Amino acid sequence: MEGEALKDSIFDCNKRIPWEEDCYVDLQSNTCHPYTKIKIEGFWIHKHRKQLMHCISGPFLDNAITHLRKLNLLTLEEVLHIQSLGQLQEKVCMFINILANKGLEGSETLQAFFQKTNTQLYGLITLQEPIIQKHTEVLQSRYGEWSPGLLSTCPNLYSYSNLLIVEGLTDLQQKEHDIVQIETTKGTWRHNTIQLPMDKLLQPLTRVSMPPRILLTVGVAGIGKSTLVRHFVQQWYTGKICQDVNFVFPFNFWELNAYEKLSAERLIKLAYPYVTDISHVFNSDTRILIIFDGLDEFRCSLDFSEALPCTDPKKDVPVDNLITNIIRGNIFPEASIWLTSRPNVAAQIPGGLVDRMTEIPGLRHKEIQQFLCHMFQDRGLHNQIWSHIKSNKIFLVMSYIPCICWILGSTLSFLIRHNIQDSLPRTWTEVYSYFFKMIVEEGSRDKEPLKIEQAYGSNRRLISSLGKMAFYGLIKRKYNFNEQDMKAYGIDLPSLQGNLCSRILIKEESTVCIAYSFIHLTVQEFLAATFYYTASKRAIFDLFTESGMSWPKIGFHNHFKSAVQRSQQSENGQLDMFVRFLSGLLSPVVVKPLSGLLLLAKEENSVYRMAATAFLQNLLSSGGTVSLWAVNMVYCLQELQHIEPTRNVEESLRTGSLAGKLTLCNCSILAYLLQVSEGCVEETNLSGCLNYTVVKSLLPQLLYCSNLRLENNNFKDDVMELFGSLLSAKDCHLQKISLAENSISNKGIKAISRSLMVNRSLTSLDLRSNNIGPKGAKSLAEALKNNNVLVSIRELMQEISEVVNVLVVMSQICLYSLSSNQLGDKGVAALAQALVVNHSLITLHLQSNSISNKGVTALTAALQVNKGLTDLNLRENSIGVQGAKEIAKALQANNTLRNLDLTANLLHDDGAKSIARAVKVNCALTSLHLQWNFIKCKAAHALAEALMDNNTLQLLDLQENAIGDEGMIALARALRTNTALHALFLQGVSVGKNGAIALAEALGVNKSLQTLDLRGNSIGMEGAKALSNALKANSSLRVLNLQENSLGMDGAIFIATALTRSHQLTYINLQGNRIGESGAKVISDAIKTQSPGCTVDI
Repeated sequence: MEGEALKDSIFDCNKRIPWEEDCYVDLQSNTCHPYTKIKIEGFWIHKHRKQLMHCISGPFLDNAITHLRKLNLLTLEEVLHIQSLGQLQEKVCMFINILANKGLEGSETLQAFFQKTNTQLYGLITLQEPIIQKHTEVLQSRYGEWSPGLLSTCPNLYSYSNLLIVEGLTDLQQKEHDIVQIETTKGTWRHNTIQLPMDKLLQPLTRVSMPPRILLTVGVAGIGKSTLVRHFVQQWYTGKICQDVNFVFPFNFWELNAYEKLSAERLIKLAYPYVTDISHVFNSDTRILIIFDGLDEFRCSLDFSEALPCTDPKKDVPVDNLITNIIRGNIFPEASIWLTSRPNVAAQIPGGLVDRMTEIPGLRHKEIQQFLCHMFQDRGLHNQIWSHIKSNKIFLVMSYIPCICWILGSTLSFLIRHNIQDSLPRTWTEVYSYFFKMIVEEGSRDKEPLKIEQAYGSNRRLISSLGKMAFYGLIKRKYNFNEQDMKAYGIDLPSLQGNLCSRILIKEESTVCIAYSFIHLTVQEFLAATFYYTASKRAIFDLFTESGMSWPKIGFHNHFKSAVQRSQQSENGQLDMFVRFLSGLLSPVVVKPLSGLLLLAKEENSVYRMAATAFLQNLLSSGGTVSLWAVNMVYCLQELQHIEPTRNVEESLRTGSLAGKLTLCNCSILAYLLQVSEGCVEETNLSGCLNYTVVKSLLPQLLYCSNLRLENNNFKDDVMELFGSLLSAKDCHLQKISLAENSISNKGIKAISRSLMVNRSLTSLDLRSNNIGPKGAKSLAEALKNNNVLVSIRELMQEISEVVNVLVVMSQICLYSLSSNQLGDKGVAALAQALVVNHSLITLHLQSNSISNKGVTALTAALQVNKGLTDLNLRENSIGVQGAKEIAKALQANNTLRNLDLTANLLHDDGAKSIARAVKVNCALTSLHLQWNFIKCKAAHALAEALMDNNTLQLLDLQENAIGDEGMIALARALRTNTALHALFLQGVSVGKNGAIALAEALGVNKSLQTLDLRGNSIGMEGAKALSNALKANSSLRVLNLQENSLGMDGAIFIATALTRSHQLTYINLQGNRIGESGAKVISDAIKTQSPGCTVDI
């Protein structure tokens, strides 16, 4: 038994602890078996365990197992267990553990086998041991603790458990500012991405694929790329991930800025001087990972087309050439290379060279709340901050970036704690203005007004110098600054240790140099704007020329125009946030927070503001398409607090009155609203207001909507060509689109069909009421066979064979609407064949298709075996008594159908009675519509009997069927005992006084009915009186419709009186009851006074 226990302890990988120096190996994590405690200090297998884990290959392991088996050092059971494991790393781990457990003999035997079979590898293992030990110590000293900064306050929150595997960079990522990227995509993750755990970063995705050599991780500024690298290195040197990697060499691109030329060998030795001979590390038997962090901080551009090839690791070459040759594999071909970068700079690396591209995901709404919870222990403060962020869409979207979330949370906390919550910021310029106010005031130890004023004074000149450095750094794309830069811009080195600099600058040290960077790009951009705002009032030359040699440019307005024009010309939206902040500094609301730090005059600002507003509006009214730069100009107007045009367009959008108002300026504002308006989050309704020109101008913005309604726009085929290009785009976010009631023909639908073959985001497509013919239907059906995302289709399809093919092939389609297609019995029979094999379709609409008894017979035969369909719409067909009987048979066998709509058919009493008998035993149906079916009292009796036994039907619609008082009395009897029915629709069913009285008595005891519709009957005053008494006792009814029931004034008063007492009604309709205007007002006021929660239509 003890032997078995020992064996189990060896084989259980999950109960094994890491090896430590000078210790006993305890293979059980809880208790230690006496046989497993073996002194292993000094054993070769333990000393070189990490290298063995890295260097033992599959063939070597097989040979070693065979050799040790011949020596009887391994049992057959142990060999079989090793071979049963999946991954090579698991097999090697088990192999080493088993031998280690055999003590000195196991260790020496493996050592001897290495010496005999692979002398070179044996020597390499011996050589690498001291290097690995020193390397681990160095990495621990450099990456062991979180450096002071934003995320050091809550590193556990940002655990970086998963990255997103993406297929290249989108056009948006390559061409636009980081902030614009997040705003445009509304802070959502990219579609069709695969989550990748960090420990799988270097592993192949499939068993047949190769591990990636070049990895590229992108993320916007402040998302945490360097934090990710730090976390990865920590996890590696502690042995938690990537144990098959022998060495990890991290580098920062800002360090490389100190060199003009460099060799690969010198690159390694300067950073890691203990690697005296790189051949001991860089060879075919050693797996290496080199990390280059922050390509966007590199002063050189990587030009792969012009870089000269170099294969000599000892040759000095320009630093950018060195990097390109390492990436190409000309140098260190055996090493894996991992680069991180902001997206637009990452585009310098050709996609063909990148084996795996990943993206760091930002914070989603739930994670933003968790982030704030980590920042603020005070629950009330946290709730106030979250409430303000959630109510302001631009703040909520940008909190996707942890660094901005931290800045925003800190600023709001400061304002709330200082009782300034009545004027919490609504724009980014306000946020950053208060952020600097917070830094200055919290940095002043003495809170007396005089001391705070002195703190403002001492920081004013420093902010000016920092602003100048930030501005010229921004236009040069420089984000890291050394001590020489600081001195050049008049910043004293001792001031870098002060409160202001320590809060907005991050100091980074390396073996080469010391560098400073702003805590986030937006902080640099804000400071740049403050410098430009102040300097432009007195500057006589163009400030964008640092030397001052330019044409004269006098006056703030001219400098403002110059800045905006430069932003339009700038590559990758480099100056977008800068001009927003510059515009925001003209807003009257920033005068207060910045009054001690900048020279702001409210009256002077007002003049500047008017001129800037007119200039921006004029820009929006000129040009062609609505570019993201034009949208940025709308953001500038918002920062300026000029919000009237935006309000007008938003109101028109809300009320559906945009038609004829979409000028070029309003189109830009609409594009802005598509990003920030709450009304566009769930659905963007642009029905009846667009044309080809407007669609063409808005196309780049429509790409990032999720749900578009574009009905009744008279779109023709040319517009479909535009939408085809939209749906084909790699970064298309559209999930639902309705193009119903337009003028789309075969040519247009072919353009849509082509796009569906590559689109991977659209799940719902509505093409009802267009001019799609057989050819268009065929092209759409062919496209759908290659699309595995679309689940809902509404269309006019004239070729039923194409529908059948689609349903047979496509297992993901959930909704298919074929209403008003004149399918006829033959078409439905063909469709039924598809339903026999398709069990994924959930909803099928066959309204108005000339289906008679013959067609429904084929359909119901399929329903008896179909296990997927839950919603079936057969309204407005020609289904008669025999068809109803076939439906009844299907309902007795089918246990999945939930909603059945048979409105406006020819069931009559006999057909309805058959349906009723089926409902009596059916346990699945929850909704049954029998409106307009010539049903009379006999069928009502049958339905009443069914309701007495059925406990699943929740909605019954009998509108416009003459069941009369007799039928109503029968249903009332059923309502006394039925506990399932929630909604009963009895409009125009010829109910009079007697029926109403019976119904009222039933309502007195019924506890489940919530909606009752009695429109268009004749219950009169006495019926109203009976119902009023019932309302006093009933506790379930929420909606009551008594419209057009001849109640008169007296009947209405009875109802109103009942509502002055306890009841649960939330809506009542008393229209059309000859009450008169004065009587209606009195009754309405009385009900509203006594029951403010009840809506009254009268």
